[in-house]
Amino acid sequence: MSIMNKNTTSNPVLFVGAGPGDPELITVKGQKALQAADLVIYAGSLVPKAVLKWTGAKAIKISSASMNLEQIVDKMVQGHKKGQKVVRLHTGDPSLYGAIFEQMASLKKHSIPYQVIPGVTAAFAAAASMGLEYTLPEVSQTLILTRMAGRTPTPETEALEKLARHQTSMAIYLSIALVDKVADVLVKNYGSDAACVVAVRVSHPEEKIIHTTVGQLAETVHAEKITRLALIIVGRVLDVSIETLKYKSKLYAKDFSHGFRE
Repeated sequence: MSIMNKNTTSNPVLFVGAGPGDPELITVKGQKALQAADLVIYAGSLVPKAVLKWTGAKAIKISSASMNLEQIVDKMVQGHKKGQKVVRLHTGDPSLYGAIFEQMASLKKHSIPYQVIPGVTAAFAAAASMGLEYTLPEVSQTLILTRMAGRTPTPETEALEKLARHQTSMAIYLSIALVDKVADVLVKNYGSDAACVVAVRVSHPEEKIIHTTVGQLAETVHAEKITRLALIIVGRVLDVSIETLKYKSKLYAKDFSHGFRE
């Protein structure tokens, strides 16, 4: 068993979740990390420059949009060896499609410590924008975060076709370019009339939340010319409105006792 004690590391490289785009949706801890950083290597293809307003005036800011893994790691290693406070800034939450594990592995080879500061992922920012609860009692108690297999494959057991059979709440990342294939899978499992949402540039000033149906998903995406930075959300929770809410949580029911209420 391996136990990681973050108090034993000195000047670690910090992997920070920038959140979905709104600079105020970064965590306080992430904000403080940026303010203290000497070197910030940010995912320039996804992290808006507005988030960089939290960095200090003297901080060096480098976009990794055109860099490969070795180049990114080399910048982090050089900065750490100079005694700089290094922040690797990822969009959303670094643990979700952030490709951070391979960076950590490379840092470990150089005996460089690292820590992760989590962030808000787009699926949760979209839910907040819509006033949506993914886990409504007796409607859905499971949320699947996944993506369609493309140039980067997915494990066979996690193919979208197999996951969609559960008919749970689902947020599909990194798949808008494959929307025709996604729509075919969702129609077979949720039905063409099932509610669906395309959340575009969530929390950005130009955010769009487009309500459609699974059957019209592909047509909607093509008509709106959406090609990137979009999330597909599907599930029966989208059919429930404030007016049609039927089932409520036991947690707040008057006749439901628990450790804090008789």
